[in-house]
Amino acid sequence: MSQKETFKEYNFDGLIGPTHNFAGLAQGNIASLKSRYAISHPKQAALQALEKMKLLFDLGIPQCVIPPQERPSVSALRAAGFSGPDEQVVTHAGEENFNLLLTCSSSSFMWTANAATISPSVDSTDGKVHLTPANLATFAHRAIEPKETQKILSHIFEAPEFFKHHDLLPANGIFFDEGAANHMRLAKRHGTSGIQLFVYGKNGTKFTPQIYPARQSHSASEKISKLHCLNPNQIVFARQNPEVIDLGVFHNDLIAFGNENILIFHERAFVDADVVTKELSRKYEQVSGEKPHFVCVTEAELSVREAVESYFFNGQLVTLPSGKMALIAPTQCQVKNSKVMIDSILKNENQIKEAHFVDLEESMMNGGGPACLRLRVVLSKKEAAAIHPGCMLTEERYEELSEWVKTHYRDKLHLHDLKDPALLRESRSALDKLTQILDLGDFYSFQL
Repeated sequence: MSQKETFKEYNFDGLIGPTHNFAGLAQGNIASLKSRYAISHPKQAALQALEKMKLLFDLGIPQCVIPPQERPSVSALRAAGFSGPDEQVVTHAGEENFNLLLTCSSSSFMWTANAATISPSVDSTDGKVHLTPANLATFAHRAIEPKETQKILSHIFEAPEFFKHHDLLPANGIFFDEGAANHMRLAKRHGTSGIQLFVYGKNGTKFTPQIYPARQSHSASEKISKLHCLNPNQIVFARQNPEVIDLGVFHNDLIAFGNENILIFHERAFVDADVVTKELSRKYEQVSGEKPHFVCVTEAELSVREAVESYFFNGQLVTLPSGKMALIAPTQCQVKNSKVMIDSILKNENQIKEAHFVDLEESMMNGGGPACLRLRVVLSKKEAAAIHPGCMLTEERYEELSEWVKTHYRDKLHLHDLKDPALLRESRSALDKLTQILDLGDFYSFQL
């Protein structure tokens, strides 16, 4: 059986949690800051994300789900000095330090593109799938995620004969790591050896943005490439343009995206873009025997500001069972220059033959499009058979999860609702039921 038949890319999407809210905690995330203090709609948010997963499933793309983390994070509140029964901890935090409660109630874990960096076995010299959870050290509301992320990834990818788990990098000011949102892979096919592109914004004091923080360091990317046993001839490091970071491009997946042999990027995405593409092309050709297909979007065709507004580059580019590709884009790309660019791409001589537009308004208001919501994992049939089966999306599980959301999630959420101990009880009831749907056992700390 050929590699094309035995390897597939699996999309692991994060389920949006019951405390989905608009606290505006991420500096540099323009959409999140614009939505700050707005009323959120957790039920709608979770259903929109599930509908996107179902679309991928119906297109023949293997689709998996990652459960939400518990919020508010009572353990984080206790670490900050609050004590007593759990409900009392939440109430007191809301009264004494509401900003801390907001930090500990964020549903940002839903953007699983930031959960980890994962390298497939076909690229690793030891023949294993390597997983490193992102430390998310830039912001406090995200820095509380990694340990729980490591726990769930270890549960899903448990078999040591196939999967190698690494500890998250030290959050010490050197190894800033935001996961797969700054990592891409080019290959002739998913199951063939490829080139891994690591994009960083921090490299000492060089090329530092002036307004917003760069979130990925060169040191972290370099360290991960070594941990994952990657061949240096199959790695490219690219420096993100600090000017676009200051325009709201807080991750590389807001300015570039790709799949298999295709890379679509903005001309302003990288420092020395010509050098980056030449190295990518040379190394790709050495590995695959072919040239990659690059699509460079100019500022005249689509400005960086327009790209940030529409999340054009945050679309998912996926390989269909036919071998052709489909673009999954947010509905915000159906107008103006973003739509013109998509139409142009579909007309070009490449494998991208169709586009699907998804309504992710609630996630988009917080600064996350289709690609933010998923973590890509290339697996062989044997590797896929070894993952936790409860996380695999099926027709039946999709219906169960949809009913679960409709039953347990609030229609609307005001930020002051986060102080309500009833919300903690509702959230825990929802997560307790979810562990049954996904066959996770007693997974959450409140269940132990």
